[in-house]
Parts: sequence; C-alpha cells; structure tokens
Amino acid sequence: MKTLSSLAFLFFALIGNVVAQQKADMIIINGKVNTLDDTHQKAEAVAILGNKILAVGTNKEILKLKNAKTKLVDAQQKTIVPGLFDSHLHVIRGGRFYNTELRWDGVKSLKSALEMLKEQAQRTPEGQWVRVVGGWNEYQFEEKRLPTIQEINDATGNTPTFILYLYGKAWLNQAGIKKLNITGETANPIAGLIEKDTNGNPTGLLVAEPNAFILYSTLAKLPELNNEEKINSTLQYMTELNRLGVTAVMDAGGGFQNFPDDYNITDSLNKAGKITVRLPYYLFAQKKGTELKDYTRWTGTVDLEHQHGNSINEIDYHVEGGGENLVADAADFENFLFPRPELPNSMESSLKPVLQLLVKNRWPFRLHATYNESISRDLAVIEEVNKATPLNGLVWFFDHAETISEENMQRIKALGGGIAVQHRMAYQGESFIRRYGKNAALASPPVKRMLELGIPVGLGTDGTRVASYNPWGSLYWITSGKTIGGTQVMAKENTLDRNTALKLITAGGYSLIKEQNKGKIQAGYFADLIVLSDDYFEVTEEKIKDITSELTIVDGKVVFGTGTFQSVAPQALPVIPSWSPVKYYGGFQTK
Repeated sequence: MKTLSSLAFLFFALIGNVVAQQKADMIIINGKVNTLDDTHQKAEAVAILGNKILAVGTNKEILKLKNAKTKLVDAQQKTIVPGLFDSHLHVIRGGRFYNTELRWDGVKSLKSALEMLKEQAQRTPEGQWVRVVGGWNEYQFEEKRLPTIQEINDATGNTPTFILYLYGKAWLNQAGIKKLNITGETANPIAGLIEKDTNGNPTGLLVAEPNAFILYSTLAKLPELNNEEKINSTLQYMTELNRLGVTAVMDAGGGFQNFPDDYNITDSLNKAGKITVRLPYYLFAQKKGTELKDYTRWTGTVDLEHQHGNSINEIDYHVEGGGENLVADAADFENFLFPRPELPNSMESSLKPVLQLLVKNRWPFRLHATYNESISRDLAVIEEVNKATPLNGLVWFFDHAETISEENMQRIKALGGGIAVQHRMAYQGESFIRRYGKNAALASPPVKRMLELGIPVGLGTDGTRVASYNPWGSLYWITSGKTIGGTQVMAKENTLDRNTALKLITAGGYSLIKEQNKGKIQAGYFADLIVLSDDYFEVTEEKIKDITSELTIVDGKVVFGTGTFQSVAPQALPVIPSWSPVKYYGGFQTK
C-alpha cells in the first residue's frame, strides 16, 4: 500500500506534467516585471494562456512554453506591472459624455486652456455646447489663477459654454445663460447660488453653497450625443483609460445616472464583447425620499449571483452593490470653498432602512463621506443594523474619508469594512489648507494609519468631474504628498512608498471587494498587465505624473498598444462626431 507522502508526490508530479504540456497563447519576454507577488517579486517574462497567467519567470524558463502558435512580444527591458484598478471612477456616466468634453486635465497654462476653448467654440456646431467638465484647477496653470468670465466670453462668443470647477462652481458664458433662459428673476436652488451683478443680471457664475446640485442639474440640461456617438464616446473613454494603464474600475454611479436606462450603452458593448476594462458597478440612488423604494426594486430584480456569462467574453461587467449615494440625507460634500455641511436630523431614519434592506439581501454597499463628523453618524447606523442583522463578512466600505479619526478607523475595522481613497486633495489641497489650516491637511486622509490597522484600502481618482481620471496623478499625490500645483499638502511621513502605493491601485482594489486571483502577475491570476512608458520605481517624483502604458492587456487580450507595440494592438477607432474635442486634443493633456 502506497504511503500518503508517495501519493502526494505522484499527484504533484502529475499536475506538474500537465502544466508542462500546456503552451502559451502569448509570451512577453525581456521585461522588468514587478509582479507585486511578495514571494516572487521580480521576473523577466510572462506566459499567458487564455485569460490567465500561465507562468512567470526568466526568459529561458518561459520560452519553453512557446509553440508555433504562440504570440511573442519583446518588452525591450520596459517595466511591466499589473493593470491598474481604480476603485472609484465614473466610467459609465463619463463614457456617455467623453466625446463632448474639452479636457483641461494636465494643461500647463491658462493661456493654452483659453486657446483650446476658443478653437473648440469655433468648431462646435449649432445645437451643441462647449463644455469643460472637471479634472483641473488654477494651481496647475503657470498663471496660478482661474479664468475670468470676461475671458471665457471673449473666447467662446456665441457658442454656449459650460465650465465646471471641481464641485465648487461653474461658469456659463452669455450665450449659455441665454440658452438656458436664466434671468435676474431665476430663483436660486437650495444650497446653490446664481450670481447676479449690481443690476441684478446673472453674471454666469454658479456656486455650490455647498451642495453640488446646481452644478449637476445645469450640466444635465445640456444636449446629449446620439446613440451611435455615445457608443463611440464610451469606447474612446475606455481606450483612454487603457492608454493610462487602467484595466479595471469600480464604477460609483453618479448623479443623473439612472439605472437601467443610462446603462444601455455599456450593456450593449458588454453583449458585443467590446468592454476593455473590468467594470463592476454600484447603483446610486438618484432622488431624495425614494431611495428605499429604489433599492427595494433593485434588490428584487437584480440577482448579484447570476449576472455573468451574457457576453462574448468573460470580462467583469455586473452590479456589485449599492452606493456611493445610499440616501441623500447622508451625503456630505467635499466643497472646501465652503464650511462643512451638517447632515440633517433625518439622516439616521433615512439611512437605516436602506442599510437593513441591503444587509438582509447580502448586497455590498459603499457610502460617500468626506468628513469625520459624517462618518461618526454613518457608523452609528451601521453598528445598529449590524446588531440586528450581522454584516458577517459582507463587503462594505466608505469612499473618500479625508478627515476620518483614529476612533472611527477602529470602528470600521471592527465591522470588517474598508476605505476607498482618492486624490481629491491633489486638486483641493490648497482650498482645504485655506479653510482648515496646514496641520489638518498633514494626514488627510490618513492612509498610512489605515494600512497599519489592517483596514482594506483601495486607491482611485474620483474622475471625471471632481478630479482627473489619470491614475498616475493619484500615485504621484500619495507618494509625494503634493497637489498638482506642487503644494506639499500631506506630510512626508504620511506618504507611501511606491510599491505600497501601487499595491493599493491594483490588488488593493480587489481586497476591498474580497476578490482573489486579480491584481498581481502570478500563475493562475487573471492576465491584466501593462508595459510602462517609464520605470515607475526609478523615475523622479515629478515624472510619475507623465507615465502611460505602451501595451495594455486585459483578460489576456491586448486592448491598447502604441509605438513598437502598435502592431499587436487593435486599430484605433475614429472619433465621432467630427467636431468632438477628443478628435483634436485627446483626453489628458501634456502641454
């Protein structure tokens, strides 16, 4: 009778023989591979079979897995890392509008920004608008100032124009004011201001005081693209994300993003197998007072366990849970131009039944909260719900948490929750310091302490409106502590080393939602990886912001390639409509 040890030896020998007989569909050689696998962090080559990583090792080892059908890619000593996973981004909404937007993300001077505005106004046809929708601030400009309404009017003339500044304010030019029929008699919305001049006429400035509804609702009035153009727009946006190395996103819904109607574009792309980022998404309650009704309907019609297998490929596209807005009463606003808003007394009674419903139905949830005061009240409700219906390992986390306290981090850990952080302070750090002081900003958010406590943390951007969707800006901020304008907002001792930071925007995002076999370059893991334009681990601090991907692989398939890798990549899709700013400027700017 064979001993147990000899049986084990035979079993593993058999498995090893099976693996040895497998041949790769694709092999990437001559790379500087950082696997983020602590047991085998460095390698030269990667073999891919189907949508999984078959093996990682030296060139010699991996080339043994090649046959006549294997596609061989030479990385030419470039750095290879796992694909980036943005744990908070608005892709489904952002994709619908991407081709309409003139992006000032990354523009180096106000002079250049105004020149772009003028050029776009001249090519934008009757019936459409010029729109600049977030992802920039004045500190990125050489001039260190915002445009004036006169400069905006001079640049745009008779073409209606809307320019969004974070979630603090927006400008309409005179043509836009007229188009929307805003007059001196137009009433201010709740928590918003339509600025008037001394004659009582609207100047064009819209101010969130501090509620962003005035900005959301005005933007929602602008004309949309037709269905064909929205499909093209969404594909262009996903390609832009692939260009920056993004291979997965947790979509956080967003205002005026209605389910299921506004998901038709990505639904159709999913069925056609054309989505190029993993895209688990959360359902965002849209209307104050009807949130419980909405979530009751959604939990009754969406089966979280059986959403897969309806597309040509197997890339993730499914409802992940509820949030980031669960109830309007629980939403605070990150508008540091104004004081912290007090949540209404009705918050607890609004939030509790929604949480009870989600926990009972085992729906993961995420909750937007900027300020510690809001988090304290949210946690009290979560703790109360947990006593009656234990969370018991359910996925849940806070988004943002810039001013969270030690006590509340401990409470989150005790409840098994996580935190998704973004680089909003890179765009609003100066405003935060001006309102709350330098000391308050030194650990906002306290990411290093979150990790010390063992709380799952994911890193993202919160693009496209509050901040830019460029993940390298987020990596720059969390490793340097600086804003995009160069202000040292986070204390150096609270920043993260580059390896830890990269883990948060790869495997860390998957840890938030308790998914395995993603976010590392490791045998058996899903094949999501990127070949970088520059060595993230070696370039100077300022150069981190300029990194892009030269080759992006999602689920084992090449979705983007440029330069020497262009020949193995899909052909670029022409941009429509013909007047689209993306056709002329692209997305994130470098000039």
